[in-house]
Amino acid sequence: MSTRRWLKLSGLCAALGLASLVSCSSLPTLVPDMDRNAPAVPLDGPDGPLSAAHSHAILARLAVAGAPTDIFDLHLAVEESIAGSPMSTGNRVELLQDGPRTYQSMIAAIEGARDHINLESYIFDDDEVGQRFAAALLAKQQAGVQVSLIRDSVGTLSTPPAFFNRLSEGGIRVLEFNPVNPLSAPTGWAVNQRDHRKLLIVDGRIAFLGGVNISSVYSGSSFLLGSKDRPGGALPWRDTHLRLEGPVVAELQKLFIITWAKQQGAPLPARHYFPPPEQRGNEVVRVIGSSPDEPYSLIYVTLISALRSAQSEIWLTNAYFVPDPQLLATLKEAVSRGVDVRLILPSSTDSWLVFHAGRTHYDELLRAGVRLYERHHALLHVKTAVIDGVWSTVGSTNLDWRSFLHNQEVNAVILGNDFGEKMRAAYRADLAESREISLAVWQRRSLPARAKELFARLWEYWL
Repeated sequence: MSTRRWLKLSGLCAALGLASLVSCSSLPTLVPDMDRNAPAVPLDGPDGPLSAAHSHAILARLAVAGAPTDIFDLHLAVEESIAGSPMSTGNRVELLQDGPRTYQSMIAAIEGARDHINLESYIFDDDEVGQRFAAALLAKQQAGVQVSLIRDSVGTLSTPPAFFNRLSEGGIRVLEFNPVNPLSAPTGWAVNQRDHRKLLIVDGRIAFLGGVNISSVYSGSSFLLGSKDRPGGALPWRDTHLRLEGPVVAELQKLFIITWAKQQGAPLPARHYFPPPEQRGNEVVRVIGSSPDEPYSLIYVTLISALRSAQSEIWLTNAYFVPDPQLLATLKEAVSRGVDVRLILPSSTDSWLVFHAGRTHYDELLRAGVRLYERHHALLHVKTAVIDGVWSTVGSTNLDWRSFLHNQEVNAVILGNDFGEKMRAAYRADLAESREISLAVWQRRSLPARAKELFARLWEYWL
């Protein structure tokens, strides 16, 4: 879905010759073993930075006794030095799967708002789900809760302007990110840079993030075979989201406010955006936001570091897999040192070019020993990873050039075995609905399929 609306602009861009306006950015090259020479990892608690002794005690409790991994020693320190945002303790994290459960939780949080609601979404459709959210947001605005919305211009390209006008007329602050219309772009025309984040913050205390947009494509469950919730028998969408409470919500609030300011939105009304942090659970979480305005993608660097620190398992699920050479090399190197590397990828997609561009890498990965699976009975839109059962991430970031170079994205990294086991259980559930691809079978694919892959490969940097 990250490229579905974007590809609608391809004809316009070609006609206007816009390719020359977009600089060819590159991904950073990480020095091997840089993670082994970084300083100690500090943690933040509800009352601020923890002492070195307290931080060490928390990290020690996270490490599973006897587990064959030193991921905390090898990865956490470099992540701290790269990411710029603190690892915070005292958080509660709930794993949400598919649209119905996610929307139920989001609407409940919106209805319980008392001060403000900040919503940032790549796609906000004018359909049954979109209307449901619009009604809930307008009701809270009329009740005195300030609602502010950032919507991506490309992602909402097919949403009628009247839909957002109605929100604005109801008092909701609506900001269009990087407008497609150059006459409406106060910060300069940057049509290739998109806001792909899906972020909801309620009262500065509850936050949601992940891969779920606001759209009726998520109306069915991906785990109920034969589900008839989708019109025309279309495949249900399989996605993952998070509900977070605790000190980490402040970091997400900062990301929203920074984006609002950079896009020159009207000053946000005075509200309690940063209430005193409270301990809500036991999870250690870091929020990582990335933007094409930055020298490099913080999410990309953190992910590569985590992959290089893996000792036993790398389990990835991703909707749009168009890897760069360093990511490919990192996955193959992990296999060579005995790590179980598995990827669950789509068997069908909403983006033809991305789908076939990713498949051009299957042969290389299979030969290296990476295990590939394709998810059936659903349209996969998940962007998650779980490494060694203790390092987990959920967010909006795809494993493609666009996410790492051209999009604003946001991911949460959750540390610990308890949440890691929930992620592993979700992964195994998707494996049960997937079919493994063997090298022998892959090499027998048809000539038309190979031709599609070669054509799509030409565009992978821009996808």
